[in-house]
Amino acid sequence: MKTLHIHIKTENLGESVIFYEALFGVPPNQLEQDYAKWLLEDPKAHVSLSTHCGAPGVDHVGLSVESRDELKEIAERLSEIATLTPEEAANCCYALSNKYWTSDPQGTRWELFQTYAQTDAYGAEPDRARLETKAAEKKTRD
Repeated sequence: MKTLHIHIKTENLGESVIFYEALFGVPPNQLEQDYAKWLLEDPKAHVSLSTHCGAPGVDHVGLSVESRDELKEIAERLSEIATLTPEEAANCCYALSNKYWTSDPQGTRWELFQTYAQTDAYGAEPDRARLETKAAEKKTRD
């Protein structure tokens, strides 16, 4: 099953957690000093907040999948129409994941990922410059 993922940058995690707890009706499944995550069943969604890098607001959207095969299937479909940037064993958001990054025609950043382990550290942000360069190269070719 696929789960919609939304990652929102926030300047004030505490205020944002209060808002999203009220919106979703439940506390986050994971709460760290710099990060909060809800894994919701209704609606089926994975919503994350963090205080790391970038301007406040929606940072990216994505699809979380359960298996590496499912991740590969989506990547193969998208590779026909979009540039994908793979990340193997990425340590980000207190998790280890295999990922592909891409952008839609309007430039909205999408993360496709399969998480296989949790970690004790937030980890590294994606290399945004590399992602934006790949997207620009794709537009130039089209």
